[in-house]
Amino acid sequence: MPVTVAAIAFLVVTIGAIAFQIGLALGAPWGAYAMGGGSAGRLPMRLRVAAAAQALIIAALAVIVAGKAALITVPLVADLPWLAWLVVAFSAVSLVLNSISRSSGERRIWVPVAIVMLAASLVVAIGDPAGGEPRNAELAPMSREVASRSTGAPFA
Repeated sequence: MPVTVAAIAFLVVTIGAIAFQIGLALGAPWGAYAMGGGSAGRLPMRLRVAAAAQALIIAALAVIVAGKAALITVPLVADLPWLAWLVVAFSAVSLVLNSISRSSGERRIWVPVAIVMLAASLVVAIGDPAGGEPRNAELAPMSREVASRSTGAPFA
């Protein structure tokens, strides 16, 4: 359950972030709240292209989180579970970059979003969507051994 809640929280904030980036790409006058705040109003074309690329990257991160949390089936995420840690790393970098932005408006808006993305992606990365044993291969044998000792029966 915590993994599902965290994934949904991640998806909600990423939908907002994607909508914002698409708005920037289409010429919305929100430049003061993005990319360091250096372009008040509409972004120049090269930054509008960057905003469109960021929307695609954020969408890919959302798919990874949704797949890891088993909200959707994503074979690549199932085959490469470390992709969730890529989302955690991206979210951490996003938090740092938004925290040091010269734009106070950007910091006010995006630091809280980045905190939610980082916390939620971390819960998803370390969690098991089924609510069972941790997915970490090093922890699973230890969990089996503890269960075996406490019940006296082998735990498979």
